[in-house]
Order: sequence, then C-alpha cells, then structure tokens
Amino acid sequence: MNILHTSDWHLGKYIDNRERLPEQREAILEICRIADERNVHLILISGDIFDTAVPSAAAEELFYEAIERLSAGGKRGLVIIAGNHDNPERLCAAKPLADRNGIILLGMPGAEAGVVDSGVLGVKVIQAGAGWLELAIQGVTEHAIIVTLPYPSEARLAELLSSSLNEAELGEAYAQKVEAIFNDLARHFRDDTVNLAMSHLFILGGEPSDSERPIQLGGAPLVSPDNLPQNAQYIALGHLHKSQKVTDRAYYSGSLLQYSFAETESQKAVIVVQVLPGEPAAIERVRLQSGKPLVRWVAENGVEEAVGWCKEGKDQDAWIDLEIHVDSPLNLDQIRTLRSLRENIINIWPVIKNSDQNVTLMENRRSKPLQDLFEDFYKSKTGIAPHADLTRFFLEIAVMDEDEIKSGGIT
Repeated sequence: MNILHTSDWHLGKYIDNRERLPEQREAILEICRIADERNVHLILISGDIFDTAVPSAAAEELFYEAIERLSAGGKRGLVIIAGNHDNPERLCAAKPLADRNGIILLGMPGAEAGVVDSGVLGVKVIQAGAGWLELAIQGVTEHAIIVTLPYPSEARLAELLSSSLNEAELGEAYAQKVEAIFNDLARHFRDDTVNLAMSHLFILGGEPSDSERPIQLGGAPLVSPDNLPQNAQYIALGHLHKSQKVTDRAYYSGSLLQYSFAETESQKAVIVVQVLPGEPAAIERVRLQSGKPLVRWVAENGVEEAVGWCKEGKDQDAWIDLEIHVDSPLNLDQIRTLRSLRENIINIWPVIKNSDQNVTLMENRRSKPLQDLFEDFYKSKTGIAPHADLTRFFLEIAVMDEDEIKSGGIT
C-alpha cells in the first residue's frame, strides 16, 4: 500500500494581510501530482486544514476542490482529522457528500467513520468504531486499519473518557490518557492489515517554530513518543510545521507552506510511505517546490544597499523580512521607496548603529516569549507592570482552544 501524509495546510492564512490562497492552491496541485506519480492509494491529512475556526468561503472552496481531486473520483482513500485550528463540526459539514467519494472526515476524538462506500471500484469502510476504521481500497490486496485521534484538548479527552474510566483514571496526566486511548484503539490492529495511526499533538522532542498556535503552553498537552501506539507501522502527526521524524515510525509532515520567517531554512514536504502487513514501512520525504519562499535580508550598509537589491531583482518571487542598519531612524519617504520597489516586503526592521540600547523592534517581537511581549505592551500603555494574575489570565486566553472558549473555561 502506498500512502501520502500531509498536514497543516492552514487554508486562508495571511502574511501581513497578504493573501496566500494562490500559493496554497499551487502547493495542493503539486501534492496531487505527487500522488498520481507515486501511485498513492491512501492520503492522510492530520489536522489544521484551515487557519481559523471560521474560514472564508474561498478557503472552504479550495478545500473542497482539493479533496475532490485528491480522492481521484473515489478511487483513492482520503482520511482527514481536525487540528486545533479547525472547527470540528464545520470541517465535517460535508460528510454525507464526502462519504460517497471515499473521503473520511473526523472532527472529534472518538469520532466514528460510519458507512463509507464510493462504489464497487472505489473505497470502502469494511468496519469501524469510535476512533478506528478498516479501509479497503481498489487495486490493493491488503486492508488498512487506521486509529485516529483528532486534536484532543483536555476538555475533549474528558468527555471521551468520562463513560469508560473511573475517577482516578480521569485524574491521570494528559499523556497517560492519550496513551490509554491509543492502547485501546490499537487492539484492532491485525497481522494481515496495514496498521496506521494519526493524530494532531505536540510530541516531546519535536522542533516547533513560531507559526504554530502553542497548544502545549499553559497546561499539559505534552505527549511522549512512548505514549504513541507501539505496534503501528506508521504514525501520521500534525501540528508542528517543520517536516521531521519523531521516531522510526512517527513523523510530522510539516506545513503546506512556510508560514513564519523562523521557517526560512525549512524545506516543505510530504511523506510518502510504502508498507505491507507485518513489515517495516519504507518512508520517504518528498520535497515541495510550490509557494513563495520567506527570506531575510540584512542590509548592513543602509537603505541604499536594500534599494539596490530591490532594483536588481534579488529574491524576486519571495516574501521579504528586511533588516536595515542605519545611523538614524528611517523616514516615511525611505519606507515608501522600498515598498514601491518591492511590494512583497513584509517587515522593515531598522537597527540604529552605535546605539547604546541596540535593541530593535525586530528583536523584541522575534525572540521574546509571549509573556514578555504582553508585559512590555502593558507597561507602554499604563506605565506600570501588569499584576501577575492579569498576565496569567492573558496567557490562558492566548492558548485557549475553542471548547474552552465556548464553556468559559478560565480558572
């Protein structure tokens, strides 16, 4: 069985109010070409399809176009789970239509695939239960058993486990709850099937960037590689935007595009997996070439150097993060000149030479923790430091997921 793993599309995401849907469409078309060239039978998309819980109509239209094309008219399996950016109900709104095309949409932990049959020559769910399914695909002798854990917030885990665990077990650490769920689901794995798992989690040891919403802050959503199902042949993870290996069997495919200037050296990719029942998977990272790169310029010789780069067409098809070393602050005419020469300049960071402070706005925003940024902002507006309770309240709101917002879950 040939499998393609992708994740973290973040459809509808902007960069400084600049739309990136055309780049996202280009990258998705590239994934379609890879799936065709590699004779992919099954595609796993492990969360954060959209950038917000209320995506634009254009973002939703692109999603529907993408999954229709990826499913190859119902001949290729497609399993999609929700991430922390997605609204589970909205993601699964098209489930009746998706089912008829062999597309499985799962929004919540414990979601059940139900009956999916895209026709005699297509994709069929042989059997399914809460959090797992057995899939048969045209032209593939072996079946796949897939255990799924869409983004499991604390609230969602508590709801899922409340009917099956006692009070002591419910009080266990987040990672232990996740492990218990995976162990229970993995009981469905068989020696004669391809055994797969997928989830949207932060795994300890993974390398984050500053373009992910930090689901691991402020609470306990931290999971060890040891908590993942040990008998899965491949584990498709979502959330971290850098394509990376967690274990020999668990991978983050990474995001569709570079979404932060912290990712300028990050090569985007999908993961292609070839696997037979009972055998180790052959795993290959396939690079994506689509989308504009994010690059940093450092003009140590001042505005004239940056102007020269613009005129000579340096990094013509890229989003630019520009740092300029100057003797005095930039004036509006200089900024207008730069932006008129290159509309894809996103940030302009002046660094004043020979300044005792030598701390730029760029450094403040790039390197400081969220807590420090909030405290600096508060002091700039009020002249005093915020009370510790206010800072804690802000951080809780900043990392709160949709379930907690709806329930008013601030403690």
